[in-house]
Amino acid sequence: MSSAPPYHLFETPLGWIGIAWSERGLSRAQLPERDRAATERRLLATMPRAQAAHPAEQSAEQLPGAIAEAVAAIRRYAAGETVDFTDIAVDLGDADDFRLAIYDAARELGFGETVTYGELAARAGHAGLARETGQALGQNPVPIVVPCHRILAAGGKIGGFSAPGGSITKERLLNLEGVQVGAPPSAQGSFAF
Repeated sequence: MSSAPPYHLFETPLGWIGIAWSERGLSRAQLPERDRAATERRLLATMPRAQAAHPAEQSAEQLPGAIAEAVAAIRRYAAGETVDFTDIAVDLGDADDFRLAIYDAARELGFGETVTYGELAARAGHAGLARETGQALGQNPVPIVVPCHRILAAGGKIGGFSAPGGSITKERLLNLEGVQVGAPPSAQGSFAF
């Protein structure tokens, strides 16, 4: 791997998203901040040596094929399309065996499918480690592709989310997938008096 991993920023209906990659696959996905510059700052804060793939223009046409396909898939997802990210290669760096198992189990969840932290831990072969599962997901370097937003707290509550915007961003991603978290509004509240 080169000493300066490439990154690319691109606009989606959710806002500007940033990605970085290695020869093994996608290594970072930065969810949107308030604007392009803020997204880039956050991405570079986690990868200070990264270099823009195309500094003069942010065109996906000159990206490596697999990375261009990942950009296209993320754009379609952000536009509300049902997208399966399991074919996108990821480079999870030095993630330990526990985190790899958790990330693999999360990647098996389909569009709009949610489980609790405890259920995901059990699916990953680590029953009883719900808290540790949440911590592992908080370190997920490639959100959306490793869909940590699909993991809920006990009782179907939204739970935490370490990406910009916190649980509001998590709920927004779930809503994109048709998932409503929490109790629906009361019938009385739906009338306009």
